[in-house]
Amino acid sequence: MRLAVLTGGGDVPGLNPCIRSIAMSAWQRGWDVIGLRRGWEGVLETDPTDPWSLENSAMVLDKDAVRGIDRQGGTILHSSRCDPRVTPDGDQTQKVLDILDALKVDALITMGGDGTLRFSAHLASLGRNVISIPKTMDNDVFGTDYCIGFSTAVTRSVEAINALRTTVASHERIAVIELFGRRSGETALLSGFLSQADRTVIAEVPVDIDQLLPLLLADKANNPESYAICLVSEGAKLAGNEVDDAEISKSNTNRIGVNIGTQLAREIEARSPERTIVQELAYLMRAGEPDAMDRMVGFAFGALAVQLIEEGRTSNMVCLTDGNYGVVPIGTLLEGTKGVNVSGLYDARQYRANLVQIEDMPMFLY
Repeated sequence: MRLAVLTGGGDVPGLNPCIRSIAMSAWQRGWDVIGLRRGWEGVLETDPTDPWSLENSAMVLDKDAVRGIDRQGGTILHSSRCDPRVTPDGDQTQKVLDILDALKVDALITMGGDGTLRFSAHLASLGRNVISIPKTMDNDVFGTDYCIGFSTAVTRSVEAINALRTTVASHERIAVIELFGRRSGETALLSGFLSQADRTVIAEVPVDIDQLLPLLLADKANNPESYAICLVSEGAKLAGNEVDDAEISKSNTNRIGVNIGTQLAREIEARSPERTIVQELAYLMRAGEPDAMDRMVGFAFGALAVQLIEEGRTSNMVCLTDGNYGVVPIGTLLEGTKGVNVSGLYDARQYRANLVQIEDMPMFLY
């Protein structure tokens, strides 16, 4: 058996523990494991007729290659954002299939978010042996309660938010702290709750500045240190000034308008005498080594993926549901969207977490 492993989309802490777990589990079965470099884009750059290109498109995941990588952030395989069905040269699915054949891949394990795993489901529909593993710090893959990277992103965010309090208090400002989260506000909501930020604006609920501003002014006035903290998901929108989702999905350098954190800060300063501090946590949320949760889930997801291949149960996605490891069909993520349960977890009038129901909820409250 020859396995191939691929990481796609944005990097997150926890990918390397998962890669190591896959390699270790495969060795125990006497299987070979290779890692495909730079996601689907790297695959497409491979020339299946060129032996040198084939040799350099993949790395052997032997003991030396994966030794100690579980303590590292990012992915040793590197990554890219690419859907082979949508390229300047059209649909390149057949090229991907040809390259996998040239590399003599019997089964493929892919780690990614919505984009990477959609193409994985497409390959499975064509009869390929594929297992997908959900990873995204936004935790927004439909079909699983948890994605690799989410816990570390929350941990990093809470640390940064609390560290920023010293500067915000020293200058008696209102801090607007923007977190990643284009379609889902889960990361911002949980980070806001754990850091006890004054208000949190999430992607699922447009923000009414006339409603939010009096709350922030009161928060600042009632704080003995005379400051307030407002978190905001990057995908949040000002009520009446909704930005097209396609614009939000672009990288920061390619967006036409200013980011939501700056928009919100400008409105605060225009409508009140208060000064603001704007801070985008951005890539710091996914930087550095994984925390204990993401190491644990990375190890478990990797081992489960190899077990499924051994049992002939491909065309599945590993998942966590109600705190239990499990499996769902690989196309499950195509069936819906995942975000904050606004009615159960969020007070849209107060812009903060509202934990109405705790009993029988999973650990991460989703």
